[in-house]
Amino acid sequence: MSTSSLANNYKRRNLSFKKGIGSFLYSTKGEKYLDFVQGIAVNSLGHANSYLAKKLKAQANKLWHVSNAFIIPEGEKLAKRLTKFTFADSIIFQNSGAEATEAAIKVARKYFYSINKPNKNRIICIKNSFHGRTIAAINASGSKKMTEGFGPKVPGFDHFEFGNHKKLKKLINKNTAAIMLETVLGEGGIKVIPDWCIKELRKLCDKKGILLILDEVQCGIGRTGNFFAFESAKVKPDIVPIAKGIGGGFPIGAVLMTKKVAKGMIPGSHGSTFGGNPLAMTVGNAVLDQILKKGFLSNVRKLSNYFHVELNKIQKQYPKIIKEVRGKGYLIGLQLFFDQTKFIEELMKNKLLTIRAGENVIRILPPLNVKQNEIDLALKIIRKVCKEYKS
Repeated sequence: MSTSSLANNYKRRNLSFKKGIGSFLYSTKGEKYLDFVQGIAVNSLGHANSYLAKKLKAQANKLWHVSNAFIIPEGEKLAKRLTKFTFADSIIFQNSGAEATEAAIKVARKYFYSINKPNKNRIICIKNSFHGRTIAAINASGSKKMTEGFGPKVPGFDHFEFGNHKKLKKLINKNTAAIMLETVLGEGGIKVIPDWCIKELRKLCDKKGILLILDEVQCGIGRTGNFFAFESAKVKPDIVPIAKGIGGGFPIGAVLMTKKVAKGMIPGSHGSTFGGNPLAMTVGNAVLDQILKKGFLSNVRKLSNYFHVELNKIQKQYPKIIKEVRGKGYLIGLQLFFDQTKFIEELMKNKLLTIRAGENVIRILPPLNVKQNEIDLALKIIRKVCKEYKS
């Protein structure tokens, strides 16, 4: 293999693929892998979904890109559907999750500026969370690993440890604009924020006159069995950034917001050259066509529950290897008692692809339309690796 001209910012495995179909990837060497990474929760409907491909091809033959200086019907349609189905009244389209969280921060700050409270601009976040890799987003995470070498730090963010409610309340002051957190922490170790906690956060934000931003970039768009992970808490956030699953593999991001906070976003306040382009919007609509079908999300809930039950059986069988089964729906984490690197490699040798998260967690992210026999195959491989594993 020749030396790559790509920068070394990714630790890539010596493995490449020539095609993907549904839950499976086929390597350039002809090997078949069960892919439970799916681009890190991106391919919500699996690889090369025929319906998405058909819609994308039809749009590609008509119009790829047009400036947001003009009306884009495909984007108007997607925005209408998202606002009809969710809490949101307004939407700004982006190209990625990081862009969406950046836009969410801007929306929160601009709202308070628009009501003559410009000093309310600080955002409270969970330490070692993940909101993207842009300069502001890495500072929102508060992770030393992510921010080291990228100084000076971007001001305006305060942090508390996961679960430390006392510290959170202490951080709120007259300059606080919002609390921003992932409804399910992904990169941080697949940690689910309980429904009761989300409810209390909503009450706290209302009491203090600040906004609630729920980052659903990874956990949203059906991944937990509901369209949004926060829906089970029956709350209405102010701002929600989304991406990943809404594009089914195509780059899309968006920030959803209520009418109240949208008032600050006047012409010129935010923009994106490629955000909301006809190709992306067509794919987003095609994804919704599938996910909003009757029975789709109930099937996600049913099969993901089966997956969790069986994984917990494996945990009980191998309690010295697997410490805990975490997650919600198809956002699953296996926390090990030791570094997960070798275990992930052993799974890969057995043709199951997974990916790491914080706290020694193996992240498992099947497509939302995964079949039960594919889940059973994954379970079989995990059992085999547990049985044969030697640290």
